[in-house]
Amino acid sequence: MKKVARYFLYVILSILLIFSLYAVASGRTYLFKAVWYNFADIDDYEKFTNNTVVTGEHQPWDTAAAYNKANMPADLQTLLKEIGTVAVLVVRNDSLLYERYDEGYTDSSWSGSFSMAKSITSLLVGAALKDGSIGSLQDPVGNYLPEFAVGNKAAVKIIDLLTMSSGSDWDESYSNPLSVTTQAYYGSDIYKTATGVNIIHTPGTLHSYKSGDTQLLGLIVEKATGKSLSAYASEKLWKPLGAEHPALWSTDHTGGHEKAYCCFNTNVRDFARLGRLMLDSGRWKGYEIITPDYFQASITPCGIKDEGGNACDYYGYQWWIVPTRQDIYYARGILGQYIIMIPSKNMVVVRLGKKRSPVRINGAPAEVDGLIRWAEGL
Repeated sequence: MKKVARYFLYVILSILLIFSLYAVASGRTYLFKAVWYNFADIDDYEKFTNNTVVTGEHQPWDTAAAYNKANMPADLQTLLKEIGTVAVLVVRNDSLLYERYDEGYTDSSWSGSFSMAKSITSLLVGAALKDGSIGSLQDPVGNYLPEFAVGNKAAVKIIDLLTMSSGSDWDESYSNPLSVTTQAYYGSDIYKTATGVNIIHTPGTLHSYKSGDTQLLGLIVEKATGKSLSAYASEKLWKPLGAEHPALWSTDHTGGHEKAYCCFNTNVRDFARLGRLMLDSGRWKGYEIITPDYFQASITPCGIKDEGGNACDYYGYQWWIVPTRQDIYYARGILGQYIIMIPSKNMVVVRLGKKRSPVRINGAPAEVDGLIRWAEGL
């Protein structure tokens, strides 16, 4: 028995040694973090270094007369519980109508946005365009990032990144520890990772969801404005919108670049401010953050052929659109993070949680469809 145990110990040690040698020799030292942490989590800001998105003067939400008097259908409650929901909030006519918290989370708990950060980065692109820091969405990416000034990369434009049609070979794989997405999440040089892609399709001709496209947008905003994404988000979003709490934007290392495609961390009430901004076509109490044209393009399906050969009817400038209800648009994160705008009801719905349903209804995760149907009946 001891010989068997000793044999398995030798095997395990050998595997660990081979893995360690490979990680070091290949330069993929991020694999140590990937293996140690295993799966992404809504509290991953605790694992990473972060820049702070500072606040200005707080603008409290009003509270509706019918606050928390609505009942949620039992089937929706069951679904939300099964997928680890930690917060649900509804704002209607600029007032809090409903909010609920679970698993120890509160109205001030930080929680990760995951790919909702893509929509935030899009807002910052729009703000930089309005300010003139970015000249045009037709600008070549190479005007801002020298790695894209030569070869096939020179054909990529900012609008191609916004519509996820860069044509790059970025591997959007979340389960493969060797994928570039894993490297971006756990690695320490996201600039090198994002700019190191190759262009394998003609830019602007194939819609293919790639976190790398958003990361390049973030780097462009940094270069164009001369500010970190966190500083620019504070100036253009958190201060004008009157956020209650500072947000955290995770970086690749201390003093490094923010992970523009993910990793914006805040609470459910402050996430809702971004929805309210979008409900008013990119304005906050009359103050224009992005232009009406940029707003409209953001929530209009890009129409570019996707990997299934169909014209994309569900994605604009880093915002999702419900295909069967194109008046409804939303930000979406991989673990079921949502900011849903329902203009016909002047309503924002925010859901934060640990998982999302694998079931799709009308082209969206089941909980999105359920939350929309419930909220529209309030």
